[in-house]
Amino acid sequence: MIELITALFPNVCVIMVFAYILTRTRFFNEILEQRFTRQNRLILVLVCGLFSIYGTIGGMEILGGIANIRDLGPAIAGLLAGPVVGVAAGLIGGFHRFFVGGFTVVPCTAATIIAGFLGGVVFLLHKKKIPSVYAAAGFAAGMELLHMGLVLLLSRPYDEAVSIVRAITVPMIVANTTGLGIFFFIVTNLISELKTRSEKNMIEGELRGAREIQMSIVPRIYPAFPDLDKIDLCAKLVPAKEVGGDLYDYYLLDENKNELFFMVGDVSDKGVPASLFMIITMTLFKANAAAGADLTKIVERVNNQLAEDNTSNMFVTLFCGVMDIASGEIRYVNAGHNPPLVIRREQQPEFVASTGDLVMGAMPGIDYHSNTMTLHPGDTLLIYTDGITEAFNPAQELFSEKRLIEAARGINSLSAGRGVDSIHDAVTRFAAGATQSDDLTLLLLRYKPETEQE
Repeated sequence: MIELITALFPNVCVIMVFAYILTRTRFFNEILEQRFTRQNRLILVLVCGLFSIYGTIGGMEILGGIANIRDLGPAIAGLLAGPVVGVAAGLIGGFHRFFVGGFTVVPCTAATIIAGFLGGVVFLLHKKKIPSVYAAAGFAAGMELLHMGLVLLLSRPYDEAVSIVRAITVPMIVANTTGLGIFFFIVTNLISELKTRSEKNMIEGELRGAREIQMSIVPRIYPAFPDLDKIDLCAKLVPAKEVGGDLYDYYLLDENKNELFFMVGDVSDKGVPASLFMIITMTLFKANAAAGADLTKIVERVNNQLAEDNTSNMFVTLFCGVMDIASGEIRYVNAGHNPPLVIRREQQPEFVASTGDLVMGAMPGIDYHSNTMTLHPGDTLLIYTDGITEAFNPAQELFSEKRLIEAARGINSLSAGRGVDSIHDAVTRFAAGATQSDDLTLLLLRYKPETEQE
């Protein structure tokens, strides 16, 4: 008996290899999704019919009968696509078995067709769902018991039928049960894989949508204020993930276009939660900023609103300022953010003095302080997030503030748009293909030289 079981298992393995290849085809995915067509049903009939024929050819003759795994093919067809497909595959395998002959030819031929039919009945009773591994194995065991019953019922001489049933029942049950169980184990894993892939694609689609929404919130038109003669402003945000937590914004505070508000921030987290916190921060500033208002009071109000019920414990580092466009004077607050660079004509780039304030959103009731600086014609202010200075290259070196200063030399001779691209290109070259670990944001505010002012 053990020898017979061992002899049947190579046939099971061969069929399972081809079955695995089958499950990776486009037509099989259509079967699993029950998008039945005449073509994919016909392919399934032919393939499972060939499995059945191979089960006979690879079987072992014993006492005038054949120990085999012929019923596997029709059973698979029926369990996957219903009784019509199952019976059709069974007819192919049964037709071949009939011409092999032997005193068990009638019950064996009938059993092959019945395997496909009963598999189809199970398919319908199970509401066209793919059976579990255990259900498939149980069906195979039951089918082989029925097969042996037909041999006893229809084969003559009876004594020889009894002898062959005693010899092959256990090996055929073990081989067919194992084969059908393995096949539906493969199918079950494939279904799980397809579901995971579908969910992943759905999530990626939603994240792409979220990114489009996020990028539509920050201003991206350049030049930003084409009707203003004295300033040239451009900003760029490159999220590390589909959506990010960096932010920037700028807008005029009065109808006379005398005051320009601008800001750059970096939320402590990444991904969707950070993007939501970023949107809230931008919205609150727009709601609170007003011409002539005290910048520190604006920041304090927004901080209190962010900190209220902040159960996520997120915060945002932020640099914001209000520029008097006529004079170039800027009042600014630095809430725990990287110090911006000011690049003055014919001078070395230097960092802007910090106001020494805490990040926003961490706790309410914080007092913020402002400072002032003035941009003269030809000067440029560069605000950035730590994704710039902390960008890595393959050697795990940081881009650093030193390299930022080098990259910023001379950008006040460029337009704001070209200046932003120049800094970003320098970071990209330095990274040399290394994975971007943090969002990158740049805002460049240029006070035009008098020669460029109309």
